[in-house]
Amino acid sequence: MKKLIVSLGLALTLSFGSTFDEGVEAANKGDYKTALTVFEELASKNDADAQYGLGVLYNNGYGVKQDYKKAIEWYKKAAVQGNANAQYNIGNIYYNGNGVKQDYKKAIEWYEKAAVQGHAMAQSNLGSMYNFGHGVKQDYFKAKEWFEKAAAQGLSAAQHNLGVLYAKGLGVKQDYKKAIELYEKAAAQGYTDAQNNLGNIYINGHGVKQDYLKAKEWYEKAAAQGNFSADNNLGVLYQYGYGVKQNYKKAKDLFGKACDGGYQKGCDNYKLLNEQGF
Repeated sequence: MKKLIVSLGLALTLSFGSTFDEGVEAANKGDYKTALTVFEELASKNDADAQYGLGVLYNNGYGVKQDYKKAIEWYKKAAVQGNANAQYNIGNIYYNGNGVKQDYKKAIEWYEKAAVQGHAMAQSNLGSMYNFGHGVKQDYFKAKEWFEKAAAQGLSAAQHNLGVLYAKGLGVKQDYKKAIELYEKAAAQGYTDAQNNLGNIYINGHGVKQDYLKAKEWYEKAAAQGNFSADNNLGVLYQYGYGVKQNYKKAKDLFGKACDGGYQKGCDNYKLLNEQGF
């Protein structure tokens, strides 16, 4: 399960004033000097969106030297005015300990401010905090509640993570059909962990008829996008001839790819085949 969503990019789906739009447009084109000028002018007038924009520039080092402390300063100016994106990004900074001491409790505090305003990624991250017990007592039921809010807004990570709860029966009654439904929604958006987990569902016959070919299809979708767990799982199919012609060389190549990507099971499987002389 993915732990948190930590993207710090500039949100472009909100409705801003035309002048701020010009700053955003400039940033999108890589003209950060213009974006900086626009944001600074508006921020001096206490414009919360521009303050948030400056936070993004300093956070990412766009057109300026990366400076987490300045990023936090600008985010906080926007956050106290109720800017949900700024609140969310402050939560990310505390979660990761960027320029500050890592502090899960402060991360939760800021995520909650954004989440109650309907910020889907903040809601999903709160779900993950409760799911893993980061800064709070582990609580699968609360995790489920936050994942549901974000999933209802179409956030693929939340759909996937909610699916994991149903697949494992954490905070809910185990329900593979519900898990599949949620995985499919996330997978349709290209979320690779959901695609990989659908492969696992079909290879094990959980809530569906066991189907190695469908498992292979889902693993391939995930692997094509760089999911190394899926590479390993495809390797297993070729190693044992599940739904494909047994091919140790292909299996070893896939295990090696997974291993190179840092997936330990891939390393273990590659080593085992090597020891067996394949």
